[in-house]
Amino acid sequence: MPTKTRSAVRAEFTSRGWSISAWAKQRGYSPQLVHSILHDDDKKPTRKCLRGESHNIAVELKLKQGEVSRLPSAPMALSHFAGA
Repeated sequence: MPTKTRSAVRAEFTSRGWSISAWAKQRGYSPQLVHSILHDDDKKPTRKCLRGESHNIAVELKLKQGEVSRLPSAPMALSHFAGA
């Protein structure tokens, strides 16, 4: 699955008439965090979106590949890292 640039995602929101804040609230994300991620620099972003809510946002917006994890209190399954 190809990823998108932040500017491409912003353009898509504009062309569809979507509000970034409404999109964020609909999915249970902080509108401020989504704005911060989308208005970051494409080449050298300050927000790396490596884990947590920012990771989930980046995956849903197709800024990066990965899985969305909505269970922050659930134990992480690391068995495949331990050689199991």
